[in-house]
Amino acid sequence: MPPLQFVWDLFGLEGKTAVVVGGTGVLCGAMAEGLAAAGARTILAGRNRERGEERVRAIQAQGGQAHFEPVDVTDRASIEALCHRCFETYGRVDCLVNGPGANSPTPFLEITDEEWNRIFEVNNTSIFRLCQVFGRRVIAEGHPSSFINISSMSAIRPLSRVFTYSASKAAMTNLTLNLAREWGPHRIRVNMLTPGFFPAEQNRKVLSPDRVESILKHTPMNRFGEAQELVGAILLLASDKAGGFITGHSLVVDGGFACTSI
Repeated sequence: MPPLQFVWDLFGLEGKTAVVVGGTGVLCGAMAEGLAAAGARTILAGRNRERGEERVRAIQAQGGQAHFEPVDVTDRASIEALCHRCFETYGRVDCLVNGPGANSPTPFLEITDEEWNRIFEVNNTSIFRLCQVFGRRVIAEGHPSSFINISSMSAIRPLSRVFTYSASKAAMTNLTLNLAREWGPHRIRVNMLTPGFFPAEQNRKVLSPDRVESILKHTPMNRFGEAQELVGAILLLASDKAGGFITGHSLVVDGGFACTSI
């Protein structure tokens, strides 16, 4: 078998449907482009139609199949409507990427109930809703699927200046592991993709010069990640052939940050 055919057979997603919630952002947008390039019919879901449709046009210009769907992840009815439209359009969902995120650099003693609840609503409760709504439909349809929750370094170890974000991502870890255990018999794999430091909209507010210096000193590869460097990881977790026995796992892509202590 030619090498390229072997790789395509292992990682290709032709005929599959992928839904990327948060696909209007920098990181999940790059993941959506990668899934589409691998052959998946890719639905980018989010609140920003302009950015979503811009990303769709970029995917289509490369020959991929994609379209944008609006969703408000803080509203269960909106998620249910998204799920319904996805199944009405394509008949199945083979991969669900859950990447909504909210952050704040507020010190602990200044965090309000409103801020705590808002960040947990986006980073944790929305993942619960997305997994429950899509999981119920996927189980009813009876076909294999891969659910991928986008985690964070702060889920592994607490990071300064992102207290509520860290707590919400740590809670998502337990949710992911429990779903992997419960849904294994239904052939639904549930994993986390855990990026290290990749500059994006939600973390630029906390990337002050001193913090950038600290991060790079703690990262053996001495640089930030680039969005395209998450594509290989998302394809591994999405593919039933390449990653078919991977579930309940956190795939860390961090330039060595997590393995560095002193």
